[in-house]
Amino acid sequence: MTNIKLIALDLDGTLLTHDKKISVRNLAALKAAHARGVKIVLTTGRPLKAMDFFLKEIGIADQENEYTITFNGGLVQRNTGEVLDKTVFRYSDVHDLYDLAEQLRIPLDAICEGDVYQIQSDQESRYATFNPALNFTSVDFSDLSSQISYNKCVSAFDAEILDRALAQIPEEMKNKYGIFKSRAQILEFCPKEAHKANGLAKLIAHLGIEQSQVMTVGDEANDLTMIEWAGLGVAMKNAVPAVQEAAKVVTPLTNDEDGVAWAIEKYVLEEE
Repeated sequence: MTNIKLIALDLDGTLLTHDKKISVRNLAALKAAHARGVKIVLTTGRPLKAMDFFLKEIGIADQENEYTITFNGGLVQRNTGEVLDKTVFRYSDVHDLYDLAEQLRIPLDAICEGDVYQIQSDQESRYATFNPALNFTSVDFSDLSSQISYNKCVSAFDAEILDRALAQIPEEMKNKYGIFKSRAQILEFCPKEAHKANGLAKLIAHLGIEQSQVMTVGDEANDLTMIEWAGLGVAMKNAVPAVQEAAKVVTPLTNDEDGVAWAIEKYVLEEE
């Protein structure tokens, strides 16, 4: 019997349908689990600002005793916005990644919380189409501020070009940074210690919850650490092979078929 006290959920390809909505069945399952005292923690590469609508829908927005893991574990936050723990890039890291992106001929955006600095290049970033709620500023690299820290960098471009670029990234860069695709058209660069398992480990230490009491649900490469780490790691039916192999459970349903609700009903609500 499981005793789940915290459910950590990826968004795209997991909780959200392909048209970026929380289904009726998924929402009902989340609310039922929350009503029984289970923490619902959205655990994502997005900044908090890009999740406000979903947090409101679930009923946990702007609350001091509710939490979100943002920037793939780089920030552990209360839903009021207060940061409990952070792992960020220095300007020199962004400089290294900009040089790499130029070599690979892919665009690069540097992100500081809700602000996205789209560094001018021959390739036009498509990140604004994926996260229109953020503030976008086009800058020449020479004008990028060295006085602030950055949460992550992203390259949003053709899937095939990003796949080719990923294969060409030197091992020394892969050893220095967390580099993975979070969606077909998004390649992400994060501080090495900023990953979802690390963010969740810091959060449960704050909450006094055991690792064995955490259920995580995800589908992409950036979910792998939390799927391996959790007491109950659940992969979506539509998850990439590595995530399915690491999971204790694979849902029989995709993100468009209420796979998250299936997992919550079976391993949280039924267990009650």
